Amino acid sequence: MSQMGEASQAVRLPAPRRVLLVAGEASGDLHGADLLRALRQRAPEVEVSGLGGEHLRAAGMRTVADAREVATVGVVEGIGRLRALVRVYRALTRILRREKPDLCVLIDFPEFNLRIARVARSVGVPVLYYIGPQVWAWRRGRVRKIARLVNRLAVVFPFEPGLYERWLPDVEFVGHPLLDRVAATRGREETLRAHGLEPARRTVLLLPGSRAKEIDYILPPMLDAVAELAPMGDYQFALALAHTLDRADMEARIRAAGLDVPVVANDLYNLVAASDIALVTSGTATLECALLECPMVIVYRLSPTTFALGRLLVRGVRHVGMPNIVAGRTVVPELLQGDVTGPKIAAAAQAILDDREGRARITAGLREVRQQLGRGGAADRAAVIAVEMMQARPA
Repeated sequence: MSQMGEASQAVRLPAPRRVLLVAGEASGDLHGADLLRALRQRAPEVEVSGLGGEHLRAAGMRTVADAREVATVGVVEGIGRLRALVRVYRALTRILRREKPDLCVLIDFPEFNLRIARVARSVGVPVLYYIGPQVWAWRRGRVRKIARLVNRLAVVFPFEPGLYERWLPDVEFVGHPLLDRVAATRGREETLRAHGLEPARRTVLLLPGSRAKEIDYILPPMLDAVAELAPMGDYQFALALAHTLDRADMEARIRAAGLDVPVVANDLYNLVAASDIALVTSGTATLECALLECPMVIVYRLSPTTFALGRLLVRGVRHVGMPNIVAGRTVVPELLQGDVTGPKIAAAAQAILDDREGRARITAGLREVRQQLGRGGAADRAAVIAVEMMQARPA
C-alpha cells in the first residue's frame, strides 16, 4: 500500500511508460487532469492517452475521443449516444489489445469503465480505478465483480474501503479530490458586484447540472421555483453555467420563462460562497456546495423508466445527495421525481431562508461532511499508487 504522506519525489522508470486513462464525464475530466499532473511530477516521461475532455488535454493527454461524446445520465438517456459509446469503446479496446499499455487508469463512469477493465485484465494490463463505482449506492453484488477486474482501487469516501475488504485488499481511501479545488478567492460583496448583483439582497443560486438531459428535466421546475420565490422576499437569482453547456441556449430558456436570471460562467466557487442558498442537481455540485458551507435544496429527476429501474437496483440507501450520504443523515432537503416542481422547490428553499437556527444547523452539518472527506492530496496519493504499479511492471 502506498503511504498517505507528502508527495514523493520524481522517479525514473525503467523505460517510458504508457498509460491508458479513461474519464467519460466532466468531473472525471477535471479530476483526471489533476491526477495526470501529479503523475507527471513523479514520472515526467510517462505517455498518456485515452478518453477525456479539455482539462485532460490541457494537462497533456492525447485524447482519442472527447468525453462529451459519451456522457449520459441514465439507461434511457444513454440510448441516444449508444453509437458513440460503441465507437469509443472499440477505439480504447484496440489500444489495449494492440499496444498493451503499462497501466489502465479508470475514473468513475462505471457502466463503461468496467467493460474496459474486463478487456484490460484479459490482455494482462493492470487496472487502477480512481474514484470507484458507487457500489454503496446500488448493486452491492458488484463488489466481487470489481475485485475480479481491478488490481487496485483509490476511493474518495471514507466508508468505501470497508465495502471491499473481503474481496479486494488493495483499496485505499485517498481523500476527496474536491478538497484541493474548492475554495473561494473573493469576498461576497466583490463577487456579487462583479456579476451585477446587489450585496444587500439575498441570493439564490441555480445549479441545474452539466448534462443536456439533466437540463431538460430539471431546469424548467427550477425556473418555476424562481417565479414562485421572487414575490416571497427580496431575492435575486443567478445560474452558474457548467462548462459543458451552451450559454446562449441557457439564456434562451430563461427568456422563454419570462425571468431575469443572469447566467454566470467560470466563477462557480465564488458564486456558491456568496449565495444564501443553492438549488442544485444531485451530483458533484452538491459536494462543492457542502465544502463551501452553502445551504442547498437537492433535486433530481430522470425519465420515469430510468428512475423505476434505479429503484429496483438501489438497496439500503436512504439518500441521493452526497452530503447526506456522507453524513449518514438528512443535512439538507432532497426532492426527487414527482416532487421536483416549482412550488415544492420554492417551499423547501423558503423554509431554509426563513429559519436562522435551521440554517446554522445545516452549516454545522456541512462542516462535518467536509471533515469526513479527509484532507487534500487525493490526486497525489493516487499518482503514487499509479507509479508503484508501473514500477512493478516488467520493462
